[in-house]
Amino acid sequence: MRQVRSFFGGIYPKDVKQSTAGTPIQTLSAPETVVVPLLQHIGEEAKPVVAKGDEVLKGQLLAEADGAAGAPVHSPVSGKVLAIEPRPHPSGHSITAIVIENDGNDTWAERITHPDPVQLDAETILKRISEAGVVGMGGAGFPTAAKLTLPKGITLEYLIINGCECEPYFTTDQRLMVEYPEDIILGAKLMAKASGARKIVIAIEDNKPDAYASLKEHAGSIEIVLVPTRYPAGGEKQLIQQITGREVPSGGLPHQAGAVVQNVATARAVALAVRDGEPSIARVITVTGTPIAEPKNFLVPIGTPLADVIEAAGGFTVKPGKVVVSGAMMGEAQFSLDVPITKTIGGVAAFTEEESATPDSTPCIKCARCVDVCPARLLPLKLEAFGMNERFDEAREYGALDCIECGACNYICPAKRPLLQYIRFAKLEIIARDQQPS
Repeated sequence: MRQVRSFFGGIYPKDVKQSTAGTPIQTLSAPETVVVPLLQHIGEEAKPVVAKGDEVLKGQLLAEADGAAGAPVHSPVSGKVLAIEPRPHPSGHSITAIVIENDGNDTWAERITHPDPVQLDAETILKRISEAGVVGMGGAGFPTAAKLTLPKGITLEYLIINGCECEPYFTTDQRLMVEYPEDIILGAKLMAKASGARKIVIAIEDNKPDAYASLKEHAGSIEIVLVPTRYPAGGEKQLIQQITGREVPSGGLPHQAGAVVQNVATARAVALAVRDGEPSIARVITVTGTPIAEPKNFLVPIGTPLADVIEAAGGFTVKPGKVVVSGAMMGEAQFSLDVPITKTIGGVAAFTEEESATPDSTPCIKCARCVDVCPARLLPLKLEAFGMNERFDEAREYGALDCIECGACNYICPAKRPLLQYIRFAKLEIIARDQQPS
């Protein structure tokens, strides 16, 4: 087995995965009403192609992509469109959503299938991925077809399939690798053909031997490597560095290092789209945390409210202090359990009031632990100060836009400084200024 390189920085939080790592994925039925947000990707909201009162089929196009970074949205059920209106969204904003009354019949729209989709040409594979609305399901939400479409003259050496799942608590990717290895391998082959990648490497943290064994059995000539368990080993830039020994330049893109990274859940979604004609209308999530009665892994229709998935896991045993989606380290606390599951939510974690209490911060003692653990080699203590004092030009100069928002600095800080929060603030302001008309 190849010994992979390490990356700079990182931390070793408790993984807290034991309660669901061995729990098979259960299929959760769609609720009576689904709320399908038109923003489940990094671009603009998708544009509706249906209207209130329309009857829709499962898998039918509800909204088309708007712009290069957009992705279409499809119906997870058959039924009737009740409304197209702003609804609570995981981002904390109200986002336009299509509300559908589920008729319970699961009547599918017409699907185009292929028994051996690897035989399709690259253009057809990309078209099917795009039309299915597949986006990065590791949380980024970048349209997969766009990520696989490289600038002219660029030769891609590596397609890296990310099975690290370094976020604590969640076992979504682990269970996918254990239960659906053939789908993941097929999705990897399809993406390699679509992008022209010469080599496929699947990377798994070494605390998941069951996932490694499952994929190894079906991998054939595809290389599978175990990387040391350390957060954030699954970060895109960190993974490229570990596998290839190259660094993505500051402000640059992965293809400049000859690699593209895709999540294992994305790989399976690609297989379903190209082989089975199934658009991205469901995903696997982990529902876990101390207040959860029966932590589980579920295959959940997009648009299912958080309240439903928590109820399916036995509900709360005690009143939670926080409910977080997409990760204890990088996720977002939710203000409402009416928020729906989207393509980019890999799990739901609940924490007790004691676990989620915000610590009182004290002045920075200049210990530089945040510098030691920052995988992007930044100076979090300086960036926090720039964000706090609205010195955004200096924040840019010190590399704020290179922050991957992993939260390692917050985790390690003995003074409990809100480092990441101020760095995020600075990033948002810099980006907003860049988007203003000159």
